[in-house]
Amino acid sequence: MDLVPALEEPLKQPLKSVLGPATAKVMAEHLGLHSVGDLLHHYPRRYEERGQLTHLADLPMDEHVTVVAQVADARLHTFASAKAPRGKGQRLEVTITDGSGRLQLVFFGHGVHKPHKELLPGTRAMFAGKVSVFNRRLQLAHPAYELLHGDSEETVETWAGALIPIYPATAKLESWKIGKAVQTVLPSAQEALDPLPDTLREGRGLLPLPEALLKIHRPHTKADIAGARDRLKWDEAFVLQVALARRRHADTQLPAVPRTPRPDGILAAFDDRLPFTLTEGQRKVSKEIFDDLATDHPMHRLLQGEVGSGKTMVALRAMLAVVDAGGQAAMLAPTEVLAQQHHRSITEMMGELAEGGMLGGAEHATKVVLLTGSMGAAARRRALLDLATGEAGLVIGTHALIEDKIQFHDLGLVVVDEQHRFGVEQRDALRGKGKQPPHLLVMTATPIPRTVAMTVFGDLETSVLDQLPAGRSPIASHVVPAADKPHFLARAWERVREEVTNGHQAYVVCPRIGDEEDDPKKAGRKKSAEDEAEKRPPLAVLDVAGQLNSGPLQGLRVEVLHGRMHPDDKDAVMRRFAAGETDVLVATTVIEVGVNVPNATAMVIMDADRFGVSQLHQLRGRVGRGAAPGLCLLVSEMPEASAARQRLNAVASTLDGFELSRIDLEQRREGDVLGQAQSGARSSLRVLAVIEDEEVIAEAREEAASLVAADPELERLPGLRTALAALLDEEREQYLEKG
Repeated sequence: MDLVPALEEPLKQPLKSVLGPATAKVMAEHLGLHSVGDLLHHYPRRYEERGQLTHLADLPMDEHVTVVAQVADARLHTFASAKAPRGKGQRLEVTITDGSGRLQLVFFGHGVHKPHKELLPGTRAMFAGKVSVFNRRLQLAHPAYELLHGDSEETVETWAGALIPIYPATAKLESWKIGKAVQTVLPSAQEALDPLPDTLREGRGLLPLPEALLKIHRPHTKADIAGARDRLKWDEAFVLQVALARRRHADTQLPAVPRTPRPDGILAAFDDRLPFTLTEGQRKVSKEIFDDLATDHPMHRLLQGEVGSGKTMVALRAMLAVVDAGGQAAMLAPTEVLAQQHHRSITEMMGELAEGGMLGGAEHATKVVLLTGSMGAAARRRALLDLATGEAGLVIGTHALIEDKIQFHDLGLVVVDEQHRFGVEQRDALRGKGKQPPHLLVMTATPIPRTVAMTVFGDLETSVLDQLPAGRSPIASHVVPAADKPHFLARAWERVREEVTNGHQAYVVCPRIGDEEDDPKKAGRKKSAEDEAEKRPPLAVLDVAGQLNSGPLQGLRVEVLHGRMHPDDKDAVMRRFAAGETDVLVATTVIEVGVNVPNATAMVIMDADRFGVSQLHQLRGRVGRGAAPGLCLLVSEMPEASAARQRLNAVASTLDGFELSRIDLEQRREGDVLGQAQSGARSSLRVLAVIEDEEVIAEAREEAASLVAADPELERLPGLRTALAALLDEEREQYLEKG
């Protein structure tokens, strides 16, 4: 029988647990730590120096914290209460200090006896608990604590060295208990298999993995920590990039039909009828795409660019090139409104070239078919027939395109608009509809910093459109502090009226629809101004539209648009707005992507603090699409000093989406770059920070590419294979497979 390798040994076992069963259970349930290896890779968040106290002045509210401080004062009070009516209730109040501030600790009932004996003035200890406020003062109620006596053998043993590691902890398991558990398993670090090839590690002067693990958990100097972190960052970046490089390599082994446009085909005819010249950026990106389409393995390309940079034009030309080569192209849009909009704008741009099989259709014409879930049965049957026979060269639709019964004659290219709205399973299902894997072009209007693209979409080649076509107007953005300065909001509505008087139109965006039941449980007690703004339900389309109609925008033609309307009603509202029959459209974020009304010049975003940075940038891109300048007003009730207002100020201060996405990322963290959670809560990165560690990621990508080219199966690197297996659990493996 094989022995379980030391690092794979479970923390909790039926017969012999590495740790106490209760501790192992909490680690598994609350921290996701199941094996010795998991625990060794649970790195300290920061380190406390012996003799240097933490800053009590900077404690965050409602967070679980660990502080090192000295007892300044301890007082035992007795009081009467329902449980102790005869004045027998006891409360111990302990004040601790670190020179920067003071903090109150409070213990009640039977819990006062031990701390009353131990927490004497002058005692130094580590304290852990959740920061709360009582009588306007910060406090920790019933904190766990660990005394830091220099003479206690166990403490000297446990906290040997000048630096005390502070671990990411939970209310159920304090930092020092995790530290003691790590101490128990630390000898196993000697058996850690090193994922980095020796040549790479030695060439870059990185520590061996066992030494890095030892130094991250038990550093003697700050240099130990720096060396360990440098090494562990490389592990994360390199293993991740190897996973992505193997996918890229596997894709180059797949067969695909090369698709080359004809010099006298539909693409040439389309280019001839364009009323404008393509920007230099559009021409450059088109060439990259055409070169990919001409190869005999599938293209995997990410096309990112600012709102209005002309991505749809580039995608359409790629689709027409595939039609020229005898294939079909499908465009997948995230919403019906957007699919209809794409269908309308593409058929208008193509004119007679979109009338294949019809009287008056041009010589090279093809059919452009729309397929959505809400189509009538007859129209749907016609569309399905056109796809199966190859009569329709282009199809635009929602995820209705993915259904099993839909057959293509020869699917050559899939274009996915707004990639982040689609699950990988959906993309995969559509790609599976080709006789051979079709080429894939993914578009996004949310600019992604280069390193994020390399990390999250490392298996895709990236093209960037950063030039706006001629004729696009600048957009002025301003924050409207509705609570501090109500007259600013009144002025915002006056500006909307002025735009309408000048013959233009406006959007008003709200975070919710307003026909939901309000949850009575959420009607909480009153708190600070920031809490008040946070706790109030977000403003709703139906309410705001009613107030504007009878108030500041009385007499204007105001309509509403939201996701729960019938698709035909949504389409009718959008058509009226596009035709200029509506002055103001009060909508949810259904207008976020792709809606193109050049005459709309103003946008007021209510409760703007409820939206993410990228989303605000995306919304703002709906105005200033014509010759007249755009105006975007970000309305918020959040106090001036709040993080939410700082975020809004950042959006107002720049129109550079790449700069904004960096700000957004720094605030939200990376999310699980391999899993489907694209926000900060679940990050597969422990020490690597995507924005700060750009160089490491870029270098790791190069190293990974050359390694995989030489040894795709990693036969000579068992340590790397083990690390990949740990990184790619089943869910992530499928995610990468389907990409």
